[in-house]
Amino acid sequence: MTPASQVPDDLSNVRPALLGRAKQLAATLLSERGEASGALVARQLHEVLCALDPDDRHGFQRYLATDFQPDRTALRAAAEHYLADSTAEAAAALAQAGDPPRQELLRRMNMAPGGTSALIAMRSEITPRLRAEPELKLLDADLRHLFASWFNRGFLELRRIDWQSPAAVLEKLIAYEAVHEIHGWDDLRRRLAPDRRCFAFFHPVLPDEPLIFVEVALVEGLATAVQPLLSHDTDENVRRAQAERADTAIFYSISNCQDGLRGVSFGNFLIKQVVEELQAEFPGLKRFSTLSPVPGFRRWLGQQAADGRNRGADLLPEAETDGWWHDPARSAKLRPGLMRLCAHYLTRPSVPGSRIDPVARFHLGNGARLERINWLGDTAPRAIAESFGIMVNYLYDHDSIEDNHEHFVRGDAIVRSHDVDTLLADTELRDCSA
Repeated sequence: MTPASQVPDDLSNVRPALLGRAKQLAATLLSERGEASGALVARQLHEVLCALDPDDRHGFQRYLATDFQPDRTALRAAAEHYLADSTAEAAAALAQAGDPPRQELLRRMNMAPGGTSALIAMRSEITPRLRAEPELKLLDADLRHLFASWFNRGFLELRRIDWQSPAAVLEKLIAYEAVHEIHGWDDLRRRLAPDRRCFAFFHPVLPDEPLIFVEVALVEGLATAVQPLLSHDTDENVRRAQAERADTAIFYSISNCQDGLRGVSFGNFLIKQVVEELQAEFPGLKRFSTLSPVPGFRRWLGQQAADGRNRGADLLPEAETDGWWHDPARSAKLRPGLMRLCAHYLTRPSVPGSRIDPVARFHLGNGARLERINWLGDTAPRAIAESFGIMVNYLYDHDSIEDNHEHFVRGDAIVRSHDVDTLLADTELRDCSA
Protein backbone atom coordinates (compact mmCIF):
# COMPACT_ATOMS: atom_id res chain seq x y z
CA MET A 1 0.00 0.00 0.00
CA THR A 2 1.05 3.61 -0.52
CA PRO A 3 2.30 5.26 2.68
CA ALA A 4 0.45 8.42 3.72
CA SER A 5 3.62 10.45 3.07
CA GLN A 6 3.47 9.43 -0.61
CA VAL A 7 -0.19 10.23 -1.22
CA PRO A 8 -0.40 12.82 -4.06
CA ASP A 9 -1.33 16.42 -3.28
CA ASP A 10 -4.34 16.33 -5.65
CA LEU A 11 -6.69 13.98 -3.87
CA SER A 12 -9.90 14.86 -5.74
CA ASN A 13 -10.00 11.43 -7.40
CA VAL A 14 -8.06 9.54 -4.74
CA ARG A 15 -10.08 10.33 -1.57
CA PRO A 16 -13.14 8.18 -2.37
CA ALA A 17 -10.76 5.29 -2.97
CA LEU A 18 -8.93 6.07 0.28
CA LEU A 19 -12.17 5.89 2.28
CA GLY A 20 -12.98 2.57 0.63
CA ARG A 21 -9.48 1.37 1.40
CA ALA A 22 -9.87 2.38 5.05
CA LYS A 23 -13.10 0.39 5.32
CA GLN A 24 -11.47 -2.60 3.63
CA LEU A 25 -8.51 -2.50 6.01
CA ALA A 26 -10.86 -2.26 9.01
CA ALA A 27 -12.71 -5.37 7.88
CA THR A 28 -9.41 -7.16 7.28
CA LEU A 29 -8.09 -6.14 10.69
CA LEU A 30 -11.11 -7.79 12.34
CA SER A 31 -10.74 -10.98 10.30
CA GLU A 32 -8.58 -14.00 11.12
CA ARG A 33 -5.96 -12.66 8.75
CA GLY A 34 -5.97 -9.37 10.62
CA GLU A 35 -5.58 -11.18 13.93
CA ALA A 36 -2.41 -12.84 12.62
CA SER A 37 -0.85 -9.67 11.20
CA GLY A 38 -2.68 -7.13 13.32
CA ALA A 39 0.12 -4.63 13.95
CA LEU A 40 0.91 -4.34 10.21
CA VAL A 41 -2.71 -3.96 9.11
CA ALA A 42 -3.41 -1.53 11.95
CA ARG A 43 -0.46 0.62 10.89
CA GLN A 44 -1.68 0.61 7.27
CA LEU A 45 -5.16 1.61 8.40
CA HIS A 46 -3.87 4.53 10.45
CA GLU A 47 -1.75 5.74 7.52
CA VAL A 48 -4.83 5.82 5.30
CA LEU A 49 -6.91 7.56 7.99
CA CYS A 50 -4.23 10.25 8.27
CA ALA A 51 -4.62 10.93 4.53
CA LEU A 52 -8.41 11.33 4.70
CA ASP A 53 -9.97 14.79 4.73
CA PRO A 54 -12.35 15.63 7.64
CA ASP A 55 -15.49 14.64 5.73
CA ASP A 56 -14.11 11.21 4.86
CA ARG A 57 -12.84 10.70 8.41
CA HIS A 58 -16.37 11.46 9.52
CA GLY A 59 -17.63 8.87 7.03
CA PHE A 60 -15.25 6.29 8.45
CA GLN A 61 -16.36 7.11 12.01
CA ARG A 62 -20.00 6.58 11.02
CA TYR A 63 -18.96 3.29 9.44
CA LEU A 64 -17.40 2.20 12.74
CA ALA A 65 -20.52 3.24 14.64
CA THR A 66 -23.07 1.52 12.42
CA ASP A 67 -21.45 -1.52 10.77
CA PHE A 68 -19.97 -3.45 13.67
CA GLN A 69 -22.99 -4.46 15.75
CA PRO A 70 -23.43 -7.70 17.74
CA ASP A 71 -24.78 -10.68 15.80
CA ARG A 72 -28.53 -10.56 16.43
CA THR A 73 -29.08 -14.30 16.05
CA ALA A 74 -26.28 -15.17 18.45
CA LEU A 75 -27.39 -12.50 20.92
CA ARG A 76 -31.00 -13.68 20.87
CA ALA A 77 -29.92 -17.29 21.41
CA ALA A 78 -27.68 -16.28 24.33
CA ALA A 79 -30.48 -14.22 25.87
CA GLU A 80 -32.99 -17.07 25.60
CA HIS A 81 -30.45 -19.47 27.10
CA TYR A 82 -29.86 -17.12 30.03
CA LEU A 83 -33.60 -16.71 30.67
CA ALA A 84 -33.96 -20.47 30.71
CA ASP A 85 -30.84 -21.14 32.78
CA SER A 86 -29.63 -18.13 34.78
CA THR A 87 -26.21 -19.49 35.63
CA ALA A 88 -22.97 -17.54 35.78
CA GLU A 89 -21.83 -19.34 32.62
CA ALA A 90 -24.98 -18.31 30.77
CA ALA A 91 -24.55 -14.72 31.94
CA ALA A 92 -20.95 -14.72 30.69
CA ALA A 93 -22.04 -16.10 27.32
CA LEU A 94 -24.73 -13.41 27.07
CA ALA A 95 -22.19 -10.68 27.88
CA GLN A 96 -19.82 -12.02 25.25
CA ALA A 97 -22.57 -12.17 22.62
CA GLY A 98 -23.53 -8.57 23.42
CA ASP A 99 -19.98 -7.27 23.07
CA PRO A 100 -19.92 -5.39 19.74
CA PRO A 101 -17.21 -6.45 17.26
CA ARG A 102 -16.36 -2.75 17.09
CA GLN A 103 -14.64 -2.98 20.46
CA GLU A 104 -12.33 -5.73 19.22
CA LEU A 105 -11.61 -3.70 16.09
CA LEU A 106 -10.66 -0.70 18.22
CA ARG A 107 -8.41 -2.90 20.35
CA ARG A 108 -6.61 -4.07 17.22
CA MET A 109 -6.35 -0.53 15.86
CA ASN A 110 -4.57 0.29 19.11
CA MET A 111 -1.75 -2.12 18.20
CA ALA A 112 -0.28 0.29 15.64
CA PRO A 113 2.44 2.75 16.72
CA GLY A 114 0.58 5.88 17.80
CA GLY A 115 -2.69 3.96 17.84
CA THR A 116 -3.74 5.17 21.28
CA SER A 117 -3.19 8.83 20.36
CA ALA A 118 -5.15 8.31 17.13
CA LEU A 119 -8.12 6.82 18.99
CA ILE A 120 -8.08 9.63 21.55
CA ALA A 121 -8.10 12.11 18.67
CA MET A 122 -10.99 10.22 17.06
CA ARG A 123 -13.10 10.53 20.20
CA SER A 124 -12.27 14.23 20.42
CA GLU A 125 -13.43 14.65 16.81
CA ILE A 126 -16.78 12.91 17.24
CA THR A 127 -17.70 14.63 20.51
CA PRO A 128 -19.17 17.79 18.91
CA ARG A 129 -21.34 15.63 16.63
CA LEU A 130 -22.96 13.43 19.29
CA ARG A 131 -26.06 15.56 19.80
CA ALA A 132 -26.87 15.82 16.08
CA GLU A 133 -25.81 12.24 15.25
CA PRO A 134 -26.85 9.98 18.13
CA GLU A 135 -25.66 6.88 16.23
CA LEU A 136 -22.11 8.05 16.96
CA LYS A 137 -22.82 7.58 20.66
CA LEU A 138 -22.21 3.84 20.19
CA LEU A 139 -18.66 4.52 19.01
CA ASP A 140 -18.16 7.10 21.75
CA ALA A 141 -19.35 4.65 24.42
CA ASP A 142 -17.00 1.92 23.18
CA LEU A 143 -14.02 4.28 23.13
CA ARG A 144 -14.81 5.51 26.62
CA HIS A 145 -15.18 1.92 27.85
CA LEU A 146 -11.80 0.95 26.43
CA PHE A 147 -10.07 4.10 27.67
CA ALA A 148 -11.35 3.48 31.20
CA SER A 149 -9.47 0.17 31.10
CA TRP A 150 -6.35 1.33 29.26
CA PHE A 151 -5.97 4.42 31.47
CA ASN A 152 -6.84 2.92 34.84
CA ARG A 153 -4.84 4.04 37.85
CA GLY A 154 -2.49 1.07 37.69
CA PHE A 155 -1.00 2.31 34.42
CA LEU A 156 -0.62 5.97 35.40
CA GLU A 157 2.63 7.54 36.57
CA LEU A 158 2.60 10.59 38.83
CA ARG A 159 5.42 13.02 38.04
CA ARG A 160 6.36 16.33 39.54
CA ILE A 161 6.88 18.97 36.86
CA ASP A 162 9.47 21.65 37.57
CA TRP A 163 11.64 24.06 35.61
CA GLN A 164 14.05 21.21 34.80
CA SER A 165 11.35 19.12 33.10
CA PRO A 166 11.63 18.62 29.31
CA ALA A 167 10.65 21.68 27.27
CA ALA A 168 8.06 19.62 25.40
CA VAL A 169 6.23 18.94 28.68
CA LEU A 170 6.49 22.56 29.85
CA GLU A 171 5.00 23.74 26.57
CA LYS A 172 2.06 21.41 27.16
CA LEU A 173 1.37 23.09 30.53
CA ILE A 174 1.09 26.46 28.83
CA ALA A 175 -1.17 25.03 26.12
CA TYR A 176 -3.44 22.95 28.36
CA GLU A 177 -3.93 25.25 31.37
CA ALA A 178 -7.72 25.56 31.47
CA VAL A 179 -8.41 27.56 34.64
CA HIS A 180 -5.89 30.40 34.91
CA GLU A 181 -4.14 31.12 31.62
CA ILE A 182 -0.34 30.93 31.67
CA HIS A 183 1.07 34.02 29.95
CA GLY A 184 4.31 32.71 28.52
CA TRP A 185 7.51 31.30 29.95
CA ASP A 186 8.05 33.90 32.70
CA ASP A 187 4.60 33.22 34.08
CA LEU A 188 5.20 29.48 33.90
CA ARG A 189 8.50 29.84 35.78
CA ARG A 190 6.71 31.71 38.56
CA ARG A 191 4.21 28.86 38.87
CA LEU A 192 7.08 26.41 39.27
CA ALA A 193 8.84 28.46 41.96
CA PRO A 194 10.04 26.87 45.26
CA ASP A 195 6.73 27.62 47.04
CA ARG A 196 4.74 26.00 44.23
CA ARG A 197 4.29 22.43 43.11
CA CYS A 198 2.92 20.99 39.90
CA PHE A 199 2.10 17.31 39.47
CA ALA A 200 0.72 15.43 36.47
CA PHE A 201 -0.36 11.94 35.51
CA PHE A 202 1.33 10.37 32.49
CA HIS A 203 0.73 7.10 30.64
CA PRO A 204 3.53 4.90 29.23
CA VAL A 205 2.22 5.12 25.65
CA LEU A 206 2.03 8.95 25.89
CA PRO A 207 5.27 9.69 27.75
CA ASP A 208 5.38 13.43 27.00
CA GLU A 209 1.64 14.09 27.13
CA PRO A 210 0.23 15.00 30.55
CA LEU A 211 -3.27 13.61 31.03
CA ILE A 212 -4.20 15.90 33.90
CA PHE A 213 -2.15 18.25 36.07
CA VAL A 214 -2.65 20.17 39.28
CA GLU A 215 -0.96 23.39 40.41
CA VAL A 216 -0.40 23.84 44.15
CA ALA A 217 0.54 26.88 46.23
CA LEU A 218 2.20 26.39 49.63
CA VAL A 219 0.92 29.18 51.89
CA GLU A 220 0.11 30.15 55.46
CA GLY A 221 -3.61 30.09 56.19
CA LEU A 222 -6.50 29.52 53.81
CA ALA A 223 -6.00 31.46 50.56
CA THR A 224 -9.19 33.28 49.57
CA ALA A 225 -8.11 35.04 46.35
CA VAL A 226 -6.19 33.73 43.37
CA GLN A 227 -4.46 36.89 42.12
CA PRO A 228 -1.86 36.86 44.95
CA LEU A 229 -1.08 33.24 44.07
CA LEU A 230 -0.42 34.27 40.46
CA SER A 231 1.83 37.21 41.33
CA HIS A 232 5.24 37.53 39.71
CA ASP A 233 7.63 37.93 42.65
CA THR A 234 10.48 35.64 41.61
CA ASP A 235 12.89 35.94 44.57
CA GLU A 236 13.56 32.24 45.02
CA ASN A 237 14.99 32.57 48.53
CA VAL A 238 11.83 34.31 49.70
CA ARG A 239 9.69 31.65 48.04
CA ARG A 240 11.75 28.82 49.51
CA ALA A 241 11.30 30.28 53.01
CA GLN A 242 7.58 30.60 52.35
CA ALA A 243 7.40 26.92 51.45
CA GLU A 244 9.13 25.95 54.69
CA ARG A 245 6.70 28.05 56.77
CA ALA A 246 3.58 26.88 54.91
CA ASP A 247 0.83 25.14 56.82
CA THR A 248 -1.66 24.91 53.93
CA ALA A 249 -1.52 23.48 50.42
CA ILE A 250 -3.90 25.23 48.03
CA PHE A 251 -4.90 23.35 44.86
CA TYR A 252 -5.67 26.35 42.66
CA SER A 253 -5.81 24.83 39.18
CA ILE A 254 -6.68 21.36 37.88
CA SER A 255 -6.62 20.93 34.11
CA ASN A 256 -7.62 17.90 32.04
CA CYS A 257 -5.39 17.84 28.99
CA GLN A 258 -6.93 15.30 26.60
CA ASP A 259 -10.42 16.11 25.39
CA GLY A 260 -10.71 12.61 23.96
CA LEU A 261 -10.42 11.19 27.49
CA ARG A 262 -13.41 13.19 28.73
CA GLY A 263 -15.31 11.18 31.31
CA VAL A 264 -12.34 9.00 32.28
CA SER A 265 -11.69 9.80 35.92
CA PHE A 266 -8.18 10.89 36.91
CA GLY A 267 -8.68 13.82 39.26
CA ASN A 268 -9.74 11.94 42.38
CA PHE A 269 -6.63 9.75 42.26
CA LEU A 270 -4.47 12.75 41.45
CA ILE A 271 -5.51 14.82 44.45
CA LYS A 272 -5.17 11.96 46.91
CA GLN A 273 -1.70 10.98 45.70
CA VAL A 274 -0.49 14.60 45.58
CA VAL A 275 -1.61 15.03 49.19
CA GLU A 276 0.57 12.05 50.12
CA GLU A 277 3.54 13.46 48.18
CA LEU A 278 3.20 16.86 49.84
CA GLN A 279 2.82 15.43 53.33
CA ALA A 280 6.01 13.46 52.86
CA GLU A 281 7.95 16.50 51.65
CA PHE A 282 6.41 19.08 54.02
CA PRO A 283 5.36 17.47 57.34
CA GLY A 284 4.23 20.89 58.60
CA LEU A 285 1.27 21.03 56.21
CA LYS A 286 -1.98 20.84 58.18
CA ARG A 287 -4.62 21.75 55.58
CA PHE A 288 -5.26 20.71 52.00
CA SER A 289 -7.78 22.89 50.24
CA THR A 290 -8.74 24.05 46.79
CA LEU A 291 -9.36 27.58 45.62
CA SER A 292 -11.93 26.83 42.97
CA PRO A 293 -14.13 28.67 40.46
CA VAL A 294 -17.92 28.41 40.40
CA PRO A 295 -18.47 28.23 36.63
CA GLY A 296 -22.20 27.61 36.65
CA PHE A 297 -23.34 30.23 39.16
CA ARG A 298 -24.10 33.21 36.93
CA ARG A 299 -25.88 31.07 34.34
CA TRP A 300 -28.04 29.48 37.05
CA LEU A 301 -28.83 32.83 38.65
CA GLY A 302 -29.86 34.30 35.30
CA GLN A 303 -32.21 31.39 34.68
CA GLN A 304 -33.68 31.69 38.17
CA ALA A 305 -34.31 35.40 37.69
CA ALA A 306 -35.88 34.80 34.27
CA ASP A 307 -38.25 32.26 35.83
CA GLY A 308 -39.15 34.61 38.71
CA ARG A 309 -38.04 32.00 41.25
CA ASN A 310 -35.79 34.03 43.56
CA ARG A 311 -34.62 37.53 44.45
CA GLY A 312 -31.64 37.50 42.13
CA ALA A 313 -33.54 39.56 39.60
CA ASP A 314 -33.01 42.77 41.54
CA LEU A 315 -29.25 42.18 41.74
CA LEU A 316 -28.54 41.30 38.14
CA PRO A 317 -28.91 44.75 36.52
CA GLU A 318 -26.22 46.20 38.80
CA ALA A 319 -24.05 43.06 38.62
CA GLU A 320 -24.11 43.25 34.84
CA THR A 321 -22.72 46.79 34.67
CA ASP A 322 -19.10 47.10 33.66
CA GLY A 323 -16.41 47.56 36.30
CA TRP A 324 -18.59 47.36 39.42
CA TRP A 325 -15.93 45.17 41.14
CA HIS A 326 -13.50 48.11 41.05
CA ASP A 327 -15.94 50.35 42.95
CA PRO A 328 -15.99 49.54 46.70
CA ALA A 329 -19.44 51.04 47.21
CA ARG A 330 -21.07 49.10 44.37
CA SER A 331 -19.24 45.93 45.35
CA ALA A 332 -20.38 46.24 48.98
CA LYS A 333 -23.97 46.64 47.84
CA LEU A 334 -23.90 43.44 45.77
CA ARG A 335 -21.88 41.30 48.16
CA PRO A 336 -24.47 40.10 50.72
CA GLY A 337 -27.09 39.01 48.21
CA LEU A 338 -24.74 37.34 45.76
CA MET A 339 -22.84 35.52 48.50
CA ARG A 340 -26.08 34.11 49.97
CA LEU A 341 -27.33 33.13 46.54
CA CYS A 342 -24.04 31.39 45.76
CA ALA A 343 -24.23 29.48 49.05
CA HIS A 344 -27.72 28.37 48.12
CA TYR A 345 -26.60 27.40 44.62
CA LEU A 346 -23.82 25.19 46.00
CA THR A 347 -25.91 23.50 48.70
CA ARG A 348 -29.35 23.15 47.10
CA PRO A 349 -30.74 19.61 46.98
CA SER A 350 -30.25 17.58 43.84
CA VAL A 351 -33.57 17.26 42.03
CA PRO A 352 -34.44 16.35 38.42
CA GLY A 353 -33.57 19.24 36.12
CA SER A 354 -31.25 20.84 38.67
CA ARG A 355 -27.60 20.13 37.89
CA ILE A 356 -24.91 20.69 40.49
CA ASP A 357 -22.03 22.97 39.62
CA PRO A 358 -19.43 20.78 37.79
CA VAL A 359 -16.49 21.85 39.96
CA ALA A 360 -18.54 21.34 43.13
CA ARG A 361 -19.62 17.92 41.92
CA PHE A 362 -16.01 16.91 41.37
CA HIS A 363 -14.69 17.98 44.78
CA LEU A 364 -17.74 17.08 46.88
CA GLY A 365 -17.90 13.73 45.11
CA ASN A 366 -14.26 13.15 46.06
CA GLY A 367 -15.06 13.72 49.72
CA ALA A 368 -14.17 17.38 50.21
CA ARG A 369 -16.14 19.75 52.45
CA LEU A 370 -17.58 23.05 51.26
CA GLU A 371 -15.44 25.21 53.52
CA ARG A 372 -15.66 28.85 52.49
CA ILE A 373 -17.15 31.09 49.80
CA ASN A 374 -14.91 34.02 48.91
CA TRP A 375 -16.05 37.37 47.57
CA LEU A 376 -14.05 38.59 44.54
CA GLY A 377 -11.63 35.71 44.83
CA ASP A 378 -10.86 36.12 41.12
CA THR A 379 -11.37 39.38 39.21
CA ALA A 380 -10.22 38.07 35.83
CA PRO A 381 -12.82 38.66 33.06
CA ARG A 382 -13.77 35.01 32.78
CA ALA A 383 -14.39 34.68 36.52
CA ILE A 384 -16.50 37.86 36.60
CA ALA A 385 -18.52 36.54 33.66
CA GLU A 386 -19.10 33.11 35.20
CA SER A 387 -19.49 33.78 38.92
CA PHE A 388 -19.16 37.53 39.65
CA GLY A 389 -15.61 36.71 40.78
CA ILE A 390 -16.71 34.41 43.62
CA MET A 391 -14.39 31.50 44.44
CA VAL A 392 -14.71 28.56 46.82
CA ASN A 393 -12.47 26.63 49.19
CA TYR A 394 -13.19 22.88 49.23
CA LEU A 395 -11.33 21.33 52.17
CA TYR A 396 -9.87 17.82 51.99
CA ASP A 397 -9.73 16.51 55.56
CA HIS A 398 -8.13 13.05 55.60
CA ASP A 399 -10.27 11.80 58.50
CA SER A 400 -13.60 12.69 56.91
CA ILE A 401 -13.09 12.19 53.17
CA GLU A 402 -14.76 8.76 53.02
CA ASP A 403 -17.76 9.83 55.12
CA ASN A 404 -18.19 13.01 53.07
CA HIS A 405 -18.08 11.00 49.86
CA GLU A 406 -20.77 8.63 51.14
CA HIS A 407 -22.99 11.56 52.17
CA PHE A 408 -22.68 13.03 48.67
CA VAL A 409 -23.38 9.73 46.90
CA ARG A 410 -26.51 9.16 49.02
CA GLY A 411 -27.82 12.63 48.18
CA ASP A 412 -27.63 13.85 51.77
CA ALA A 413 -27.25 17.53 52.64
CA ILE A 414 -23.98 18.98 51.31
CA VAL A 415 -21.27 18.72 53.98
CA ARG A 416 -20.28 22.30 54.79
CA SER A 417 -18.68 24.54 57.36
CA HIS A 418 -20.27 26.86 59.90
CA ASP A 419 -19.22 29.84 57.72
CA VAL A 420 -21.34 28.54 54.85
CA ASP A 421 -24.26 27.85 57.19
CA THR A 422 -24.07 31.47 58.31
CA LEU A 423 -24.56 32.58 54.71
CA LEU A 424 -27.63 30.35 54.52
CA ALA A 425 -29.24 31.94 57.59
CA ASP A 426 -31.85 33.75 55.46
CA THR A 427 -34.84 31.43 55.88
CA GLU A 428 -36.63 32.82 52.83
CA LEU A 429 -33.61 31.90 50.74
CA ARG A 430 -33.56 28.40 52.22
CA ASP A 431 -37.08 27.88 50.84
CA CYS A 432 -36.26 29.06 47.32
CA SER A 433 -37.12 26.57 44.63
CA ALA A 434 -34.11 24.86 43.08
